[in-house]
Amino acid sequence: MYETLALYIDGEFVEGGSRNTQPVVNPSTLEVLGQLPHATTADLDRALAAAERAFATWRHSSPMQRSEILRTVGQLSRDRADQIGRNLTLDQGKPLAEAVGEIVGCADHCDWHAEECRRIYGRVVLPRSPEVRQLVLREPVGVCAAFTPWNFPYNQAIRKICAAIGAGCTIILKGPEDAPSAVMAIARMFHDAGLPPGVLNIVWGVPGEISDYLIRSPIVRKVSFTGSVPVGKQLAALAGAHMKRITMELGGHSPVLVFDDADVDRAAQQLARFKVRNAGQVCVSPTRFYVHEKVYDQFLEGFVGALKGIKVGDGLDPDTQMGPLAHERRVPTMSKFVENALELGGKVVLGGEPIDRSGHFFAPTVITDIPDHSMLMTEEPFGPIAPITRFSDTDDVIRKANSLPFGLSSYVFTNSLQTATKASNNIEAGMVNINHFGSALPETPFGGIKDSGIGSEGGTETFEGYLVTKFVTHV
Repeated sequence: MYETLALYIDGEFVEGGSRNTQPVVNPSTLEVLGQLPHATTADLDRALAAAERAFATWRHSSPMQRSEILRTVGQLSRDRADQIGRNLTLDQGKPLAEAVGEIVGCADHCDWHAEECRRIYGRVVLPRSPEVRQLVLREPVGVCAAFTPWNFPYNQAIRKICAAIGAGCTIILKGPEDAPSAVMAIARMFHDAGLPPGVLNIVWGVPGEISDYLIRSPIVRKVSFTGSVPVGKQLAALAGAHMKRITMELGGHSPVLVFDDADVDRAAQQLARFKVRNAGQVCVSPTRFYVHEKVYDQFLEGFVGALKGIKVGDGLDPDTQMGPLAHERRVPTMSKFVENALELGGKVVLGGEPIDRSGHFFAPTVITDIPDHSMLMTEEPFGPIAPITRFSDTDDVIRKANSLPFGLSSYVFTNSLQTATKASNNIEAGMVNINHFGSALPETPFGGIKDSGIGSEGGTETFEGYLVTKFVTHV
């Protein structure tokens, strides 16, 4: 059975009633899975009041209590991964193995935050006068409003929830209306783990209306958003107008640099698999491929060969390696990228068209001979399209890698320590992966620079966004 959809406010699951609803659709089959209730203004006010009331006590809760709840949710994630993953495949489309892997992997986020929340320390500052005591305390910021996307519904929500709750904050989260089942499952697990009412609240609705209402509320003191750059800028401006802390994990356009001394065949195979993960709908997906001219033909042959073997289909089919795009609107967007490339002299060497079947499917696509000013090289495709170009000079390719206003993730393949060091020192990105894909672990920072964001949603930096500093001095 697909997840029962509801709001979660003040410890209660609130189903549709007379509220407006929207259909949740399977992107593979176009079947309507359920009706998602939208929060009314009264619902939002109730969630705000509940979060404010709960914060008064939760902020003083024992780190051991927070840790125990987070650990319980981590174990429940593992226990319920198969069912949660199946529902995630139904409403988001990704292959079942990827969906279940997302749930199981996120159990580590629960465990990590369960340990780290017990280590939120202040410090003593030595005084200038012996009768003075000076203390620096780290305290929870308050009620948080969080907004999470549809590409990794479970992952993005659990990161924000664990950080807020672990720090002693309370949180109101608006998840993705297109793929809501995973967030509903999170609410049920925290409920079953004994989280006090009001500490976590889940609402749904028209995104712009919900975000505007919550961010303007004086009750909310922190805003966390994962999504597109344009929307992130709007929310950051609104939060800034009300002097609220923000964490923004926004879009990218990740450059890939393959040097002539790399293990080319291995890089081609790894990058092909990573490119079609979640049908390319990943903010850190490799999206701009720069390959040294000496190994260009070898890389292109290996990369295209690997993609040719990818089976595209319904995520519940155990043989499927790439599912559909999550939304119908994404299919013509992919075609627009291809059309622009062709107009500018690009060559489609693989794919390039929607797949003729029910659902939102687009073939894995490779395009070569594409200029730097094309759409594909300047705008994040957020789909299974890979533009591949040549380079010959290291300084020039690093300049190209840094030429856009984005700076989330990047990838370098080389067996030269000198080249790896030069690239990691000079690439303008929050994350640089050399010869592998090592981002997004709970213990490592995850975030971008420039237009790709502010703050981190990983590593010890996570809690920085959910804590404020208080200085206490006395004699």
